[in-house]
Amino acid sequence: MIDASSRQYLSKQRLLVVAPHADDETAGAGGLIARVKEAGGKAWVMVMSTGDLMHFDDTGKKTKKRTRRDELGSAMKTLGVDGWEIVYEDTRLHLALETLPRKELVHQIERKAEFSAEKVKPTMIVLPAPSFNQDHEALYKAGIAACRPHLAALKSFQSCVLAADAPQLSWRSGHTFAPNFYVDISGRCLDLKLKAFACHASQVRPEPSQAGIGAIRLMAEARGREISVDAAEAFECLRFVL
Repeated sequence: MIDASSRQYLSKQRLLVVAPHADDETAGAGGLIARVKEAGGKAWVMVMSTGDLMHFDDTGKKTKKRTRRDELGSAMKTLGVDGWEIVYEDTRLHLALETLPRKELVHQIERKAEFSAEKVKPTMIVLPAPSFNQDHEALYKAGIAACRPHLAALKSFQSCVLAADAPQLSWRSGHTFAPNFYVDISGRCLDLKLKAFACHASQVRPEPSQAGIGAIRLMAEARGREISVDAAEAFECLRFVL
């Protein structure tokens, strides 16, 4: 049961989810997006990179960046976001964000992108947690730089900065994901998250893959048990200001 105080808090939020690739936004924060929108808040998604990609599977086919855009559009429609974008639709940069100067990625998040922090003024921002994936790592470091404390009168200041969970974080070296911020997504919000994730059909792998729909459901149920609810999303809270 979602209490009234949580709903009231979320109704005032302006959420910006910054994701490395199309599907990461839903896997990590689809339930939070659904909760914010259900409460009457605002939500935007910035996907940093897509490109043509050949997966390790038995099809031998390459997924085109146009397909990734169409799938993302369907997922965003499902979640009812207020706006979304893909910053770099460039196969040369996909899975190669670390080749860009960090300054460029920071600039996209801060000012340059269509839904940058300076343009949408988010109160809450979600970043990818650091992992073995080079794009996730590069975007996490850029996101931390973009969210550095500043005078709110001069630069967008996010009261809540979160790093998102992901199934692949179980394979790690160095940083251990340690959630300390949970969002109850039991019921309809979990259903919306799974429906949105299924929109990324080219990225969904057969069970029991970490990239399967079953993995997303099981992760939500496992995180839910950590706070004694049916399903939850977990985050590392890097800043929370009241």
